[in-house]
Formats: sequence, C-alpha cells, structure tokens
Amino acid sequence: MTIRINADFSQRIVVQPGDYHWVESPMPGVQRMMLDRVGGETARATSIVRYEPFSEFSPHIHSGGEEFFVLEGVFSDEHQRYGKGSYVRNPIGSSHTPKIGKEGATIFVKLQQFDEKDTEQKVIDTQTQPWFQGLVGGLKVMPLHEFESERVALVKWAPNTQFTAHQHWGGEEIFVLEGTFHDEHGRYPKGSWLRSPHLSRHSPFTKEEGALIYVKTGHL
Repeated sequence: MTIRINADFSQRIVVQPGDYHWVESPMPGVQRMMLDRVGGETARATSIVRYEPFSEFSPHIHSGGEEFFVLEGVFSDEHQRYGKGSYVRNPIGSSHTPKIGKEGATIFVKLQQFDEKDTEQKVIDTQTQPWFQGLVGGLKVMPLHEFESERVALVKWAPNTQFTAHQHWGGEEIFVLEGTFHDEHGRYPKGSWLRSPHLSRHSPFTKEEGALIYVKTGHL
C-alpha cells in the first residue's frame, strides 16, 4: 500500500509540535511522526522517530540513503553511539541495526532522498564543530553537507535578527531545533518543520528568543 503524506512538493507545508500525531512502527517501542511520505513501509520519507529506552529496530539496508539528526538522547547501532546533535549520512547501499540504550533517542530522519552519485558517509558531532559568520550580522552557520545543488547546514540566529528577502531555488526545508523562527507567514517554535517549494520566497527573522535551525536547500 502506498502512503501519501504531504506528497505534493509544489506546496508549502508547515507542521508544528501541536500537529504531531505519533504512529507505531512495526517494531515495539518505536513511534513515528510522519512529515512527508511517498511509499509503503519502505518509502521516500521525512519523519521524526522516537525510540523508547532499550528499543531496537530490525536490520535494514538504505536503498535510497539515510540522513538523520539526533534531537534527544543517544541513537546507537552496531557502528557507534550518536549523541544529541549528531548529524549522520548513510549512503545508498549502507545498512545497520539500530539498538537503543537506556537514554532512549529521538531523531529527525530523511530516507530515500540521496542522489546515487552522493556516496559520502558522514558523522558530525555538531556540539564540537566551529561556527562561521553568516551573510548578515546575528547569523552563524555550520555547514554539514554539500553535493551539487543541495546544501545542508545549521544556522544559529541571535535574538532580533532580520535576514533579507530571498527566493528558494530548488526549495528549502527547515527544522527548528531551538528557540522560535519567524517569517512574514508565521511563527515556528522548537519542533516545527517547514518545507517551501522551488522559487518560493520569504523574509525570515527572530525576536527575543533567537533560534537554531537545521536547513536544507536546493533539493526540491
């Protein structure tokens, strides 16, 4: 059975924490909040996945690649442990068996969205990486990945920062990790997910809280 959730990529989509609807996965102790999905149990998917302490997931191969960011706890597999703030890319054809410890884990994960030529395996501890000055005052950027038109980064917004109006060539996707992100369309607290299509526009800013966001551009 093909599941279609937010499957029209020409549409702007916003999901906030109050919209979350957790569904059980095939494995006990593992729940998913599906943000977008096209397919069945194996699907092109963007999700938040919550693992209870000592939960496991069956061995699987990443037929279209896997990208994830650890939001809470410690995600583990037979390769290593990935603490909060870890950014991981597992290319097409890689495999693993998630086995979570006492801390539990929550991850933001994207499946089956790799270009077949993008073969770099990557693990980045964003808690220890340097920040670089952004395009305007009040912005700091931590690049995470780049391949052809696709760019992935963390962006740290100081309070009361205004960015210039801009257009998203190839679309833009944002997950708010800390604080509250704003633009002329709305207010997006921690845990919000935004997907803006090719050639969409906005003028983002922060207020007194500031914000930390995961952002991917050029992939839509």
